[in-house]
Amino acid sequence: MHRPQVRQLYVDTVEMCSPGLHCFRTLPPAGDGLSLFSGGKGKDSPYRSGDGSLALLPPTSLDGADADPATENTVLLRIPVSLTKGASFFPANRPGAVSLTTIVSLGRGRSMTRGRQPVFYGWWVALTAALGLFFGVAPIFVFSFSVFLKAFTGEFHATRAAVSLAFTLHNLVSAFTAPFAGRLIDRFGSRRVILPTTVIFGLILLLALFTRSLWEIYLFYIATGFFGCGSGPVAYGSTVARWFDKHRGLALAVMMLGIGIGATVMPSLVQRLIANFGWRAAFASYGCAVLVIALPVVKTFLKDYPAQIGLLPDGATFAQVTDDRQSSGLSWPEARRSRSFWLMVSAFFLLGSSVHASVLHMVAMLTDRGITAQTAALASSLTGAALLIGRICAGALMDQYFAPFVATSFSTGVALGILLLAFGHGTSLAFVGAFLVGLGMGAEADIIAYLTSRYCGLRSFGEIYGYAFATFVIAGALGTLLMGVGFDRTGTYFVPLTGFFGATAVAAILFGLLGPYKYGVRQFGPTVNSDQALAAES
Repeated sequence: MHRPQVRQLYVDTVEMCSPGLHCFRTLPPAGDGLSLFSGGKGKDSPYRSGDGSLALLPPTSLDGADADPATENTVLLRIPVSLTKGASFFPANRPGAVSLTTIVSLGRGRSMTRGRQPVFYGWWVALTAALGLFFGVAPIFVFSFSVFLKAFTGEFHATRAAVSLAFTLHNLVSAFTAPFAGRLIDRFGSRRVILPTTVIFGLILLLALFTRSLWEIYLFYIATGFFGCGSGPVAYGSTVARWFDKHRGLALAVMMLGIGIGATVMPSLVQRLIANFGWRAAFASYGCAVLVIALPVVKTFLKDYPAQIGLLPDGATFAQVTDDRQSSGLSWPEARRSRSFWLMVSAFFLLGSSVHASVLHMVAMLTDRGITAQTAALASSLTGAALLIGRICAGALMDQYFAPFVATSFSTGVALGILLLAFGHGTSLAFVGAFLVGLGMGAEADIIAYLTSRYCGLRSFGEIYGYAFATFVIAGALGTLLMGVGFDRTGTYFVPLTGFFGATAVAAILFGLLGPYKYGVRQFGPTVNSDQALAAES
């Protein structure tokens, strides 16, 4: 085997640069041959673990590393953790070491991602996440709740307010559970949270067959709100965000299409199941689909990190030049003390309450103006279509343009849509307003995840995203309530719509105040072979 001659390397710092890979920051002093040293136990010594020599293949025998001569006098070795099992590393504290790093090739210049499929595996992860969300909590417990409403009131002889309490309890439990689920994901990884909670969620759905009273419906909705968070947007979003960087916006949009398509398809499917077999069978059938379809697919295809299968984010073939702060992110205590976090969640709350209130009251709002129920239903369908369009467009646009500008644009569109709903009297204007509000509602789900990753990083992304998503859920419930209260007090939707117009205008301003990304897209360089790398070092 060809062994290129490599100059002596000294370890400056050692870290887990990404899951599955150890990074060694080094300086190459004069001398020939390859000899790596660690500063363990206060003395220079060849690679050692805490209790003796480290069982590690000689770095010169490692194949599959890439090389780049971009940064002089500094190299970074990326060695798979599988080659360093049981090792404890120590900094050498060499004077003059620098933090920016680049890759030196060890071997014959083959890519670390050689043999990968033409389609980057991360897209399969995003599609798997979309399937998981399609069979998740939102399509049946949120978007299909109105279908179950009359079935519950008829069987339990309860008022609509009493039945609606189940939905309120579900949303509140989901909101308060989301940060806890995110913390578990940050600590143990997505698979270890998603798989067991998916099983529990499916089994809870089967228990609907034994539900006989309204208080049991309350417990049923509370339980699904609690365990559903473990296989919801926070869980899958944390996974997809780590698989993508440059194309993160589009990947998150693909993931969120699962909820969007589920919101479009599931209500009519559930209605047919209830009509033919009853509401208990509808829930049980959904539970069977979760266990038989979603669970096996997620278990087979979902991977926590690209490094688990020897890949880099976005399918890149060269590791990024970065610094420690860029590669980690904020902890939750750091995030909650940052100005950017509060600007974001404030904007999420104002925009979320506005779009939910407008969408959920859309049909009632239009029929009050004399528009036929059939035409109002068509406007509602148009809102659903706009939601899907907004989801994809927002994700793709954030990959190409500054995300706060994209968020401001969609917020401005929502504000214009609310104005048309408040002041417009014709059917055409109402349809345009419904479409603009739908675009904003679809975009916000992507915007929340994307901005959280860019301003808080990935270190505690699950927990921070959990708090941001909880804000969105609570805002939706509160906004819908305020719209109803405003109508009851004034006999018209004009006053609450005016208030929500102001809220979206403020949200647009807050997005504009965010400033530059704190954790922007990492830059990747070209792949060169080992001889080129070594020549550049000479």
